[in-house]
Amino acid sequence: MPPEQNNNHAKMKTNNTTANTDVVLIGAGIMSATLGTLLKELQPGLRIEIFETLDNVAEESSAAWNNAGTGHSALCELNYTPQKADGSIDISKALHITESFEVSKQFWSYLVQQGVITAQSFIHSVPHMSFVWGDKNVAYLDARHKAMQAHHFYKTMQYSEDRQQLAQWIPLVMNGRDAKEHIAVSRMETGTDVNFGALTRELFAHLQKQDGVALHLNHHVDHLRKENNEWIVSIKDKKTGEEKTVRTKFVFIGAGGGALPLLEKAHIPEASGFGGFPVSGQWLKCNNEKIIEQHAAKVYGLASVGSPPMSVPHLDTRVIDGKKELLFGPYAGFSTKFLKQGSYLDLPESIRPSNILPMIEAGLHNVPLTKYLIKQVMQSQEDRLNELREYFPDAKAEDWELRIAGQRVQVIKKDTHEGGVLEFGTEVVSAADGSVAALLGASPGASTAVSIMLGLIKTCFKEQITGTEWQDKLKSMIPSYGLSLADDEALFNRVHSETKEVLGLAG
Repeated sequence: MPPEQNNNHAKMKTNNTTANTDVVLIGAGIMSATLGTLLKELQPGLRIEIFETLDNVAEESSAAWNNAGTGHSALCELNYTPQKADGSIDISKALHITESFEVSKQFWSYLVQQGVITAQSFIHSVPHMSFVWGDKNVAYLDARHKAMQAHHFYKTMQYSEDRQQLAQWIPLVMNGRDAKEHIAVSRMETGTDVNFGALTRELFAHLQKQDGVALHLNHHVDHLRKENNEWIVSIKDKKTGEEKTVRTKFVFIGAGGGALPLLEKAHIPEASGFGGFPVSGQWLKCNNEKIIEQHAAKVYGLASVGSPPMSVPHLDTRVIDGKKELLFGPYAGFSTKFLKQGSYLDLPESIRPSNILPMIEAGLHNVPLTKYLIKQVMQSQEDRLNELREYFPDAKAEDWELRIAGQRVQVIKKDTHEGGVLEFGTEVVSAADGSVAALLGASPGASTAVSIMLGLIKTCFKEQITGTEWQDKLKSMIPSYGLSLADDEALFNRVHSETKEVLGLAG
């Protein structure tokens, strides 16, 4: 159930328009929900104030239809396993992402066992598959499979070029396909579909029941400044027009695309040179129940040249609010908004003297991306269907409808050699004293939220995290904490088996 949609003014100990708290979380998405839950588990007495500009939680990137819902664990995402010049496959990034998702599953399992969340409400087993065609791409996928299967994370990965086998795995993809086409598929049974919106709502519902926690919806953070080792956060109630300030020792800016403008207002040196490039998305959503029932997988292909990783095409089974769905996409677009419900002035207003040169340099280095986005924006519905037919040859227009997805802001930052670079991952930017931190970027974001927030806690709560109390608690919540699942096969097998049982997952 979603958390109560009140503004909880009574919980805020105000003295006219000023209040004091220990932690301020800006934005009510999966990142703030995860950080707030971790901190309250580690130190139950912490006072936490959460401010969200919209009228409910999880309405932007965390909402189910605003992201792919893939439990990003590098099982099928080919951009995480690039081929090197010598033909070998680099799986180092895949290992990191797989381990990060395993950490998320451990924390979620702990919360399920504590009765905080219910697994069936947000996570389901859906096989993850990589699908390619053409001799060169088939050779790549074969090499990738061999490189990955040699590691214990991926021992159960299957690979096939046999059309009869593939017809059983992915009938929609195989029906109507040219019999002469050289194709291949890798498959991991342990893949998942995650409704991050449902998970976020459950986490906030739990947080609102805790002493010292207040969630303020329809509250916009206008400004923040440092004064006497405290942050003064200025907030406006969008419903009443009331303006207030909150004093706090720590601020986390987890506002998705809205994080960059707020980080700039903090005026910390560490934020200098950071910019953002917004990319919007769209899905084709299937409205034919008979077709939806014929597909049971997340099938990822290769990204088009110059496209961002979030635009890798995939034909996906989803489970949203208990209903099985099928989507294809995403189709990229361009908007100057940093949030789906943001302003068209977001991009121009984010430009500063410190980041204008990195942004120009990043643009010059990413001309293929610009061309790709222009092409995507100019697409007709028939163009989109033709892309879909590369994955589902028998697709018919009447069975699909266009749905707007979320807005992502890719990170642009200074680079010594290139002047400015466009980053496609996530990055935490924090002040030297750890008093403020912001999360910038996109995929694989939500799937690795627990690892990202643990890293933030290590940076921003240095004294507490080195203490015995926090260390013991972290190890109880995340059994592999401080250890390497990638290096310890026995530990991985034990932890993976335990989380699989608690979360009710396959494999």
